[in-house]
Amino acid sequence: MENVSRPWPALWSLVIGFFMILIDTTIVSVANPRIMEGLDTDINAVIWVTSAYLLAYAVPLLITGRLGDRFGPKRLYLSGLVVFTLASLWCGLSGNVQMLIAARVLQGLGAALMTPQTMAVITRIFPPDRRGAAMGLWGATAGVATLVGPILGGVLVDGLGWEWIFFINVPIGIVGFILAWRLVPSLTTHPHRFDIPGVVLSAVGLFLLVFGLQEGETYNWGTISGPVTVWGLIISGIVVLVLFVGWQAVNKGEPLLPLGLFKDRNFSLANIGITTVGFTVTAFGLPLIFYYQMVRGMTPTQSALMMVPMALISGGLAPVVGRIIDRVNPKYITSTGLLLMAVALFWNSALMHPDTPVWLFLLPSAVLGFANAGIWAPLSSTATRNLPPRQAGAGAGVYNTTRQIGAVLGSAAIAVLMQARLAAELPAAGAPGGSGGGESASFGGQLPPALHDGFSTAMGQSIMLPAAVVVLGAAVALFFARPKPVQGWGGERPAAGQAAEATTTR
Repeated sequence: MENVSRPWPALWSLVIGFFMILIDTTIVSVANPRIMEGLDTDINAVIWVTSAYLLAYAVPLLITGRLGDRFGPKRLYLSGLVVFTLASLWCGLSGNVQMLIAARVLQGLGAALMTPQTMAVITRIFPPDRRGAAMGLWGATAGVATLVGPILGGVLVDGLGWEWIFFINVPIGIVGFILAWRLVPSLTTHPHRFDIPGVVLSAVGLFLLVFGLQEGETYNWGTISGPVTVWGLIISGIVVLVLFVGWQAVNKGEPLLPLGLFKDRNFSLANIGITTVGFTVTAFGLPLIFYYQMVRGMTPTQSALMMVPMALISGGLAPVVGRIIDRVNPKYITSTGLLLMAVALFWNSALMHPDTPVWLFLLPSAVLGFANAGIWAPLSSTATRNLPPRQAGAGAGVYNTTRQIGAVLGSAAIAVLMQARLAAELPAAGAPGGSGGGESASFGGQLPPALHDGFSTAMGQSIMLPAAVVVLGAAVALFFARPKPVQGWGGERPAAGQAAEATTTR
């Protein structure tokens, strides 16, 4: 283990920044109507306020994870936090939508610099057999942030204006920087020769794939411009990524993605598992929130508050689960958590009728809380348990990349399915809302009562897709191998010249 006798203060300081960047992936959707009004723009431009952030966040994760191994995770994290905080200020001060989109790209790049470092630091300062509790906190942060984003966004937008969903990041970023600078040790760096062809191939491939999936519904899965089509981009992205993997296999130097990571069965399976979780967590909220707002007449804040049981239970139990998974085989906890998530989603689907008492939806929300608590920490702990410290950044980059790709797939798939089910259930009325999460902001109030039944049915059918995907994740988790005994962990020290700084954390 790295020579850090008080790793928990270091972890807590990192969690502040990690929580902030994850909230920013969901908080903007609630503010879309006010952004449209305030910047005098249309829905297609506002969709890009979120899309640009997610694209700039997802594409560089493999590269930034490796940069953390080379230059030190603390240095990369602090650099990313500065970029993210300044970009947040720029977002709030933007006078037009083009400036806001540019600021969101910069914000996404800052987030991409930060995210792999949080997981890499946990991997390096906590030994594998004591990492569960730390991953429990990391996992609770990831799970709760996806829920807090819409609630916090609703409160800030209603009370202070849309700019404040960005301005609030500035004081949090400053506090997070000071704490991380003081409490996170400067860990040993590992000399790496950068794989330039790998960097180019991975960035181009991920950009084409993520852009195609993310924007497919916007362009009706057809032509984007001239000969450029959505499916052309997606297929090109897959081809480039196949070339990237082939290059990694034959590269005699030091590849960007060490394929040897995937020889560890649990690392490979945990990456499949987190992909299904990213898909499900992103996808299930959209039909549920549409139902709450358009059939039940809730405000954005009220609909987000329906998730409170999930947030409270998940946040409270995740650290407890983290302590347990160091002593038991995590496959049982993980598979149970994933199955509980599927049960909760199928339960929501069954309840989605116009006359269901609203309080009943709090019950599957509570089940989702138990599910979340059993998913994030065991998956991340299982993925990282056998990683050597010099590959912590690479492993964290891969894990977070697969989570983000799962989220993009979930967002694209649920948009297509919702449109198809609305067209089937409301053929005369068309498909109100049509496509994608970004467009949810263009509707206000309730649908006419005559449409409630068909709309509820369509949303209930749509939510079955993420439920089915997470069942696949549960099946994968059952094949986790029993964790290996920890042997020979240790010996790493803080970087030369930084011993005094590490000592301050004691």
